[in-house]
Amino acid sequence: MEKAYLGIDIGSISTKGVVINQENEIIADSYLWTSGHPINAVKNVLAEISRKLDTSRYKVVNAGTTGSARKLIGVALGARVVKNEITAHAVGTLAVVPGVRTILEIGGQDSKIILVNNGVVMDYAMNTLCAAGTGSFLSSQAKRLDLELDDFADLALASANPAKIAARCTVFAESDLVHKAQMGYSKADIVAGLCRAIVLNYLNNVGKGKQIKAPVVFQGGVSKNAAVVKEFENELQMPVYVDPNGHLMGALGVAVLCKAEQEESHFELDIADINFETKGIECGNCPNNCEVINVLRNGELLDSWGNKCEQYYNSGMFASSVPR
Repeated sequence: MEKAYLGIDIGSISTKGVVINQENEIIADSYLWTSGHPINAVKNVLAEISRKLDTSRYKVVNAGTTGSARKLIGVALGARVVKNEITAHAVGTLAVVPGVRTILEIGGQDSKIILVNNGVVMDYAMNTLCAAGTGSFLSSQAKRLDLELDDFADLALASANPAKIAARCTVFAESDLVHKAQMGYSKADIVAGLCRAIVLNYLNNVGKGKQIKAPVVFQGGVSKNAAVVKEFENELQMPVYVDPNGHLMGALGVAVLCKAEQEESHFELDIADINFETKGIECGNCPNNCEVINVLRNGELLDSWGNKCEQYYNSGMFASSVPR
């Protein structure tokens, strides 16, 4: 059988999974909402991948995780590779566009910029303090305007007079949006203004002080909005490439990294019947009062983290076999 590699990107809004072959080609993928429960989301992603993957031809020999819940899911799955989003997105993008110099990424609740030179990450910046200009921001504004998010781009591209929306802050943007509607701006003009404000917010905050060079790749859920892509091209005065699988770049990157692992792992895609739990406790064995998270699989302790010293392990609260 041919070897295949699994990558999972667990974000706050969506969970993505891909399986690649030796040529880094995606042979099965899944994109589902996390819905506040990363473990269930991963179970559903793996179930969908199992249905799409030709298991008579391919065998998954290694798995990797990235994203906000990468450590939790990495422990639960026994993943050999657990990487941060910057590394995963850079590796994934380089696998698709080897000469990329700038990666723009806007996800569900955060955004980032990654500068690359000769295949090496030279600089990056992230915005994780405010959701203004992210996918969740767009989604909430669509609901406020009684629009489907899928209609945003077409409506914005039809506008000839975009409204000026202050999108530096979510609260200011929402009040400004209401004000523009009361003034008589059409929905098309308001939506076009929002798309432009998202780009300006990104470039003035996440991209501030960064030298953006071509080729530029835009990814993340917001990259599916053609109006936002157009505004980036207008502001940067250069082409912006959006790959059809741009929303899967983090998962692709960590799958590619799995190939470099010398040791293979025994991995099963079918984990629907496995019960994973997380339990938080306060250690209390020293003045740190560490909040410790324990991860259990069918009642068996897999791993724990959050402790700042060895008192938690030395206290006898758990068996000595707890990984340290």
